[in-house]
Amino acid sequence: MNRSILLLFSLLFLLQQAFSQSTEDRYLWLEDINGTRSMEWVKQHNDATTNAFTKFSDYPTLVAKVQEILDSEDRIAYPSIQGEYVYNFWQDKKNERGIWRRMLLSDYLKNESSWETVLDLDQMSKEEAVRWVFIDVFWLSPQMKRCMLALSPDGGDAVEMREFDTESKQFVAGGFFLKRAQSSVSWKDLNTLYVSTDFGEGTMTTSGYPRIVKLWKRDTPLEQAQILFEGEKNDTGIGPEVIVTKERRYEIITRAKDFYHFDRYLIASTGLKKLEIPDDVELTFLGNQMILSLKSNWSLNGAMFKAGSLVSIDIDSFMRGNREFSLIVAPEPRSSIQSVSATANILLVTKLLNVQSELYQYRIEKGVWKGERVATPKFGTITVRSLDKSSDRYFFSYEGFLTPASLLTTLGDAQNVQTQETLPAFFDASKYEVQQLEVPSRDGVRVPYFVVHRKGMVNNGSNPTLLTGYGGFEVSRTPAYNPTIGKVWLEYGGVYVLGNMRGGGEFGPQWHTSAIKENRQKVYDDFLAIAEDLIQRKITSPPRLAIGGASNGGLLVGAAFTQRPDLFKAVDCANPLLDMKRYNKLHVGASWMGEYGNPDVPAEWAYIGKYSPYQNVQRDVRYPRIYFSASTADDRVHPGHARKMVAKMEDMGHKVFYYETTEGGHMGLTTNRQRAERVALRYSFLLQELK
Repeated sequence: MNRSILLLFSLLFLLQQAFSQSTEDRYLWLEDINGTRSMEWVKQHNDATTNAFTKFSDYPTLVAKVQEILDSEDRIAYPSIQGEYVYNFWQDKKNERGIWRRMLLSDYLKNESSWETVLDLDQMSKEEAVRWVFIDVFWLSPQMKRCMLALSPDGGDAVEMREFDTESKQFVAGGFFLKRAQSSVSWKDLNTLYVSTDFGEGTMTTSGYPRIVKLWKRDTPLEQAQILFEGEKNDTGIGPEVIVTKERRYEIITRAKDFYHFDRYLIASTGLKKLEIPDDVELTFLGNQMILSLKSNWSLNGAMFKAGSLVSIDIDSFMRGNREFSLIVAPEPRSSIQSVSATANILLVTKLLNVQSELYQYRIEKGVWKGERVATPKFGTITVRSLDKSSDRYFFSYEGFLTPASLLTTLGDAQNVQTQETLPAFFDASKYEVQQLEVPSRDGVRVPYFVVHRKGMVNNGSNPTLLTGYGGFEVSRTPAYNPTIGKVWLEYGGVYVLGNMRGGGEFGPQWHTSAIKENRQKVYDDFLAIAEDLIQRKITSPPRLAIGGASNGGLLVGAAFTQRPDLFKAVDCANPLLDMKRYNKLHVGASWMGEYGNPDVPAEWAYIGKYSPYQNVQRDVRYPRIYFSASTADDRVHPGHARKMVAKMEDMGHKVFYYETTEGGHMGLTTNRQRAERVALRYSFLLQELK
């Protein structure tokens, strides 16, 4: 080999090394969640942030206001109907960790206060020296006397499961037990569980969820349970579900190939039978009817069912090969189906029409579906809260930005709805008003947003404004009564803005799918268009405009401030995704590649890398003041996202704030006191920056 070629190879090697060093992540050590060095860094930042924010003169008042709301005895005790009882989990000043309680449904309907404690989490936490957080309940139906309780020691998604007897109000000695893991269970019968969990090496997917479902018999080791189904390592996860209707039971295994595509298998005596249906549908059963909520167009037997349709067929007829589906709901412009559920005889469908809720009842009579709108107030948000599978009793709530939530109920009569309870007003809503506005995004698509502000507000650009949003995973953001926003933002003269960007589910499946993967920038274009419109209308101005978001909403505001730092004065970025180069390697991030794409594929990183905040933050740019927050116990979105962003920005010379809670997980499921302090820190920051 001649000398010139050797020199060329040497030069190429040096260039490769230089490139490698320039792209190396210097802050990977902060992904070590509980490492000594990482936690020392967290403590230093927590101390600095607490010191800065608690100096705000109104900080103690903010804490007191929020905790008063959270601890209020006047809150609605939302019911969960289980047999003859309604159950409710309740936290207040006396019960920091909370109590799981119940009363007879008949008493609840009479507004009695005869709650009976079933499990005291404070007492349990004290006895076991573990700060238990109540997560979920998996019932043995239809008896509703045994259940598996899902409990977390820190509020994370990984849970410990224990069998519980509601008659004795005790954990079952020697009963079913699963150690802490990402788990899912369903009851086949009293002595048999369908279970998916961490069974040991090689049994979890790359997304961090179980890939195996087993049938577990009582009094036998979990290791000896019968394997029913094994998914692939690169699946999102595999889980069991038992759905009980008045007529029959459906025992199902669901294979999530990614976040939006599923194979479903009926468990039968002859083995597993795959349901030959589109893999992106949502599935519901009412009696013998299999009901599909379509996310994409479906051409079938010469007919075309459009995305957003709701269709059904008799399950036995379907399994024999019939494909003559009936149309229940057809999609309408600017509308979407938000939820589908069933009582004994009624299909309940919640719709959004221009981001306003409507509730409908559907019954099938001689093979024909007939619908009726439930008598509810207009221009708010309706949520089905609980229903009875053995009757047609159901509860739902109604609320608006300025309308306290009400709990309503009916026994299947759409025109005979009773108000069960109404939340008292926590702030004087008569001083404020709501506007729904629209703005064209960069590509001309009109994007709606809500503005809540004081009546008589002057549009002079001086109003402190908080713009929030989510824009992902087909999640719709709708009007909601939030006493905290009323007490610690509106009453301080703030304007609250909620954006309905693409990526959400406000206008049907296409509103979501039009802004995933390579089209993700549309979400950020929509959000920035709303910000610019607020400024154009002189509702606010850059020195008075803050943005806030959590989780995927944290990614939203991260992309916004790195792309248009000139538009904002302050940023509240909570539990965020920020390092989109590594998001699929942190916790369960790989499960979201159906939303964002795979950064390990060069063609996909080419578009992800254009908006990933961690890779796009720069030294010589003047950014708004930013408050990052996260949780050590968050096993959904890794706290390393926020930690590394803070460290990188500080090394670039930017002044930022960071605070990390040690428990609470992704959803902040801790005590009311901890929630109040975290909210107070957030609004202390915003009020100081904008006021």
